[in-house]
Amino acid sequence: MKKIALIFTLSMGLFSHSTFAHNLQLNSALPAVSVANDGELVLSNNEIKYQPWSAAQLKGKVRIVNHFAGRTEAKEKNLALIEAIKSAKFDTNKYQTTTIVNADDAVIATGMFVKSSAEKGKKANAHSQVVLDQKSAVKNAWQLKEKDNAVIVLDKNGKVQWVSEGKLSSQSIQEILALVRQLISK
Repeated sequence: MKKIALIFTLSMGLFSHSTFAHNLQLNSALPAVSVANDGELVLSNNEIKYQPWSAAQLKGKVRIVNHFAGRTEAKEKNLALIEAIKSAKFDTNKYQTTTIVNADDAVIATGMFVKSSAEKGKKANAHSQVVLDQKSAVKNAWQLKEKDNAVIVLDKNGKVQWVSEGKLSSQSIQEILALVRQLISK
């Protein structure tokens, strides 16, 4: 009986560790992380250039950070949120969407497609910040799930106000939009 209890305890410990999601805490700054390869996409004269990016840059505006694996199913999980953000027409002086694409967590041999998609996304939404992470730096620093999508709302001081991994419900999307409106009005 003791052996069964020990096996159960050990397996639950392993299982619970693997199910723990992120290490992001409400009202705290995001864990420090930098992406040097490729990094932030910058649009200049309709050409995409890359520059190093750091989570420390996320201060100054209210943000929705959308981090997803470089996989179609992960990207599509929260398309309803992206459409809702576009419809909300937040004041770009006070708000910015930051999209972080984890190209390291892509289906084998699709890296060029992921990069091309990120570049097209930046061109279509020039006011948004887009980051291409080739080494899973952000996923690892924030302990995000593989092959998934995470949504984080930050206040203008860069403090986490909302965090969720996986597909959002329509109620969650409305709560996020209301929170962003509230944070922008402060």
